[in-house]
Amino acid sequence: MKLSAWHKQNGDSVEWYEPLFHGFPNEPMDKVYMSKVFSFTPDYPYFINAKEVSKGGSGYCIELVDGKEVYHAENDSQLPKEIETIYPDYSIYYEKIPEVRDTAYGFLTRGCPRGCNFCHVASKEGKCSIKVADLDTFWRGQKNVVLLDPNITACKYWKDLFHQLIDSKAWIDFSQGIDIRLMTEEKAEMIKQMKIKNIHFAWDRYDDKDIVVPKFKMFQEISGYDYTKMTVYMLCNFDTTFEQDLERVYTLRDLGYNPYVMLYNKQNIPQGDRLKHLQRWVNNRIIFRTCDKFENFDYKRA
Repeated sequence: MKLSAWHKQNGDSVEWYEPLFHGFPNEPMDKVYMSKVFSFTPDYPYFINAKEVSKGGSGYCIELVDGKEVYHAENDSQLPKEIETIYPDYSIYYEKIPEVRDTAYGFLTRGCPRGCNFCHVASKEGKCSIKVADLDTFWRGQKNVVLLDPNITACKYWKDLFHQLIDSKAWIDFSQGIDIRLMTEEKAEMIKQMKIKNIHFAWDRYDDKDIVVPKFKMFQEISGYDYTKMTVYMLCNFDTTFEQDLERVYTLRDLGYNPYVMLYNKQNIPQGDRLKHLQRWVNNRIIFRTCDKFENFDYKRA
């Protein structure tokens, strides 16, 4: 959307590349942009009828080698500042995603101090959460705001940014999860002042149990939210046992949260593995709320 806005600002026409309409023998496009998130996703396998093809995204600069993320800076094509800070051209998604007409998407902060081995944010964006924009950089009165920040509460300017979100009176979606380990009563009180349909947290490391459980209790007591408004991303298949995964699921449910299982290196987990059954049980909220124990889950009928 930012690339589209910048090109249109400079007098270029912008379209989605469609092989049927833009492929050979049609006149080649001047430039085609393509991106991907994961390195294991295959590249576009067909000829691209363009004078120039620009590839970008973490799928091209971060590779999974022996279960670890390896960052290749030479393949990381960052947007220039004048494009990174431009107001996005949301119109290119109006036909494909109608809800974009009343939704703003963007980053207020980039980077994360955690440096977790399963995450590429620190290697790509830095091991520090820094402010990169004010809300009005990508929001102009839309009803909904979707934030893509990896760890906004780790930024020293979190309070100012929270005030901007409160003052917007828009519905706020912290899509990437709030770091519950950094939750304080002051932060919880400010989040409570926002319009939120569902807030996302993460509990990826089992060893953080003694830290996160009291924080989850504190946030629930201050916010007054129940499981219908609180989701916790839960990484499995990285450095935890199945028993530890199941314990986290039950603990979160007992605390009034909705766990959401995310499988690491999912494409290499065999079909029929109990981790995949666990994911099906937990992530289907109707089944999860009616079947109290994993051993009672009939995955063959689900």
